[in-house]
Amino acid sequence: MSAPRLLLCAGRRLGGEKGGRRCTVIMQHIRSQTSGSEEPEVVFRDVSSKEGGGAYREILLNRRKALNALNWSMACLILDHLRAAADDPNVPMVVIEGAGEKAFCAGGDIRAVTEAGKTGQPLAQEFFRDEYRLNHAIGVFPKPYVALIDGITMGGGVGLSVHSPFRVATERTLFAMPETSIGLFPDVGGSFFLSRLPGGLGMFLSLTGHRLKGRDVFHAGVATHFVSTTTLPTLRERLAALGPRLLNLDPRDRLHLVHQLLDSLHRDSEGESPQPFSLETYRPIIDSAFSQGTVEEIVAFLQREGGEWGEKQAAVLAKMSPTSLKITHRQLMKGAELSSLAECLKMEYRMSQWCMRGHDFYEGVRAVLVDRDNQAQWNPSSLGDVTEEMVSRHFQPLPSHSEWQL
Repeated sequence: MSAPRLLLCAGRRLGGEKGGRRCTVIMQHIRSQTSGSEEPEVVFRDVSSKEGGGAYREILLNRRKALNALNWSMACLILDHLRAAADDPNVPMVVIEGAGEKAFCAGGDIRAVTEAGKTGQPLAQEFFRDEYRLNHAIGVFPKPYVALIDGITMGGGVGLSVHSPFRVATERTLFAMPETSIGLFPDVGGSFFLSRLPGGLGMFLSLTGHRLKGRDVFHAGVATHFVSTTTLPTLRERLAALGPRLLNLDPRDRLHLVHQLLDSLHRDSEGESPQPFSLETYRPIIDSAFSQGTVEEIVAFLQREGGEWGEKQAAVLAKMSPTSLKITHRQLMKGAELSSLAECLKMEYRMSQWCMRGHDFYEGVRAVLVDRDNQAQWNPSSLGDVTEEMVSRHFQPLPSHSEWQL
């Protein structure tokens, strides 16, 4: 996409000072692509089939050293490109993946956000605002959107993939939503998709930050398909071959054909002896414990009836921010009652801004990402000291001019 067209997209969406900041971000990206001084953080290109013709638009996250972590400029650029691709009749589908073999996207650029929050800089609002707009744009994208979640997929990386109709995991995929360990909550639409996982699985993953690997990401319902890494080149080739056929089809038929292709590759990768879900043995205790009405009741149930495994999970919860645990529990309970991703993201944006005014988010980032001593001093330090008023505050409306909007 040309520089003028990108700037037009940004200016059309946001005027005034905000539009100016977005244009600055986009121009910095364009200069990095044209100057040769450094690699662009995200690469967009049109992939053609061997027969020629538009096959799909590729989005490549390109911050290998940072494990393709999503920053604000990347979120702005991907959002503008997606909106342009939605209207472009020559783009039949979008495929997103991460550069390198280690990560699809290891999360959002949380350190930058906390530094901005400490000094009152607008990035603390704008990053969450545009990241959530991007999450929603993925969820409502009118064409097939295929996320190849090969490698680490956490936090912001989950938001780039899980709201799409096609999420393809590999044996290298490592999924987690570890936000309660840094004083935050599973955002990027977590209240929508996690609350809709079967039984107590979503609440378990949200509160403990448990890591799912490989096929388990599919078994949990986070990925829609699983293929081996050796199959990825074939997958890309077959998607490219399919692309031109999609151009003149209606949306439902496009989705159906992509589903058929991925189903076929998934079956080939599974083989004759599919591996079982590693958490299957613990599903009864997960469903019972993590359907309890409060976090305190979850911990008590695990300690009372969960055996050795339950004790380990209770010990994990004891290390997390008590405030984060309680607001996350409330978040998923409310998310299950909300009917749309947009409603959930609006709620989560409020939560993010109240967290920016608190203590634990900054302390958690310090302990886990900055000093890396993993010795966070939470305040309050225990579940019993986190009052109902403290929890409810995170869900209060913001001033009208500060609320999240599409």
